Amino acid sequence: MSLQGSMTVERMCELGPVSRAGFYRFLQEERPIKEEMEVRSAIQQIAVGHRRRYGYRRIAAELRRRGMRVNHKRVLRIMRKDNLLAVNRRQFVVTTDSNHTVEVYLNLASRMRLTGIDQLWVADITYIRLKAEFVYLAVILDGFSRKVVGWALDRTLGNRLTITALELATAQRRPITRIEGCNTLEQNTWSCWRSTG
Repeated sequence: MSLQGSMTVERMCELGPVSRAGFYRFLQEERPIKEEMEVRSAIQQIAVGHRRRYGYRRIAAELRRRGMRVNHKRVLRIMRKDNLLAVNRRQFVVTTDSNHTVEVYLNLASRMRLTGIDQLWVADITYIRLKAEFVYLAVILDGFSRKVVGWALDRTLGNRLTITALELATAQRRPITRIEGCNTLEQNTWSCWRSTG
């Protein structure tokens, strides 16, 4: 811009209470909007058009290969705004330890053909995460109807949890047969459960 032109700009800025930087920013506003739309369109084409999931860094690299001047932070901001961020798949975490010296019991339930209720009960223990603590849940299901026949909830993972669930199940259903090797309810409750499932 010439000296005369710059004086005109200064005079215009004095007349309207606008800074010179604000005036020049106003002159260049149309170009960034157009460029932003081109970048946004290219990001959407790459993110939606590829079969593979592209993250913001890979998309930024692809845009640079196409001749666009962008950095990964800008691509991340646009992708976040347009809800195009790739969701990472959770890796499968193995929670079972198969390398142990404890005896492995046969799964006798897999050989059974169930024809009615109370022929097979299966049990499991899980935890529930609350806001301030964990609680443990023991559940007993009827193998035929898949109905919960007994359950117990406790703050600790002790024998009392499983025994309470088993007592509730036997009180509600009153099964005729007993698990072989379990004479009393308290005796070897855990091994009784393991032999059923």
